[in-house]
Amino acid sequence: MIGKIGINDNILDTRSQLLLKTLVERYIAEGEPVGSRTLSRASGLDLSPATIRNVMADLEDLGFVSSPHTSAGRIPTPKGYRFFVDTLLTVQPLDDIEIRHMESELKEHDPQRLVTQASLLLSQLSQFAGVVVTPKRSGNLLRQLEFLRLSANRILLILVNQDGTVQNRILSTERDFTQTQLIEAGNFFNSQYAGCSLAEVRQKLSKELEALQSDMTALMKLALDAGQDAMAQLDDCVISGTSSLLKVPDWSANMNHIRRLFDAFEKKTELLLLLEVSQQATGVQIFIGGDSGMMPLDECSMVTASYEVDGQVVGTVGVIGPTRMAYHRIVPIVDITSRLLASALSDKN
Repeated sequence: MIGKIGINDNILDTRSQLLLKTLVERYIAEGEPVGSRTLSRASGLDLSPATIRNVMADLEDLGFVSSPHTSAGRIPTPKGYRFFVDTLLTVQPLDDIEIRHMESELKEHDPQRLVTQASLLLSQLSQFAGVVVTPKRSGNLLRQLEFLRLSANRILLILVNQDGTVQNRILSTERDFTQTQLIEAGNFFNSQYAGCSLAEVRQKLSKELEALQSDMTALMKLALDAGQDAMAQLDDCVISGTSSLLKVPDWSANMNHIRRLFDAFEKKTELLLLLEVSQQATGVQIFIGGDSGMMPLDECSMVTASYEVDGQVVGTVGVIGPTRMAYHRIVPIVDITSRLLASALSDKN
């Protein structure tokens, strides 16, 4: 099952949907702008090139396709890809030979090696970057939080996780808080959110912050940002095949984009936050360009699926590559890898 992020599928009539589907599939396969004559032949519709040009003009007005300056053909936009994967995508099931190969590659006895092998497998099968978030530890859940005043505008944030791990961060604030105010803030936080992950806290707290004083709101937001960074260091992800991205034709001339992307892979914090969000959903999730909210991924797509051990979601697997990726093939690769990894890790327990 593919999770939808969302464009109303009633926005296009059947003819426009079929032409958009054909255009996206041809562009993914060939990497060249698709012209009206090609669409006329490939779509199977008995339409003149002039009629198809009119439909393409409408799709361009709606933001689903664009026209490169150097060509009369058109290419899909992120919005066009979004509609395609949500509404028009036909997934190609993997055959038994491929599945047996995947099973044989995920036979490691050591859980960490198993995670690494799953990441390598995703990269090899997709020819892009494979990523696996390692099984989530109990340490990612918050036991308590404390604030300690250091000076007029500096506060020590103390985070104690469920497994007893302690993380410290120094916060710089615009105003001075008394220790009494800091104790009250810590008590409020702990009474409401002990036992939650900071991602859950951020969701629950967003509305409640509006009811707090503005200066306390700023303090809570600082604590969440610093705490999320600290918690992310307890998690880790294994990324394989990043060098494959250097071979992507669409990116070969854009080294600034490649540098930003590799920097994101190295720091991992934002990537881990995005992957944690994907764990909250069911099925395969597809993030296209700006869907991720992560700047270096603006020209990328990421296909992810969470995996479980003993009925509990513990991590995420995924593939990161260009928006022009073969979604019909990548989706089942990610889906089956998540299931095989879950099965292999459950056997180790």
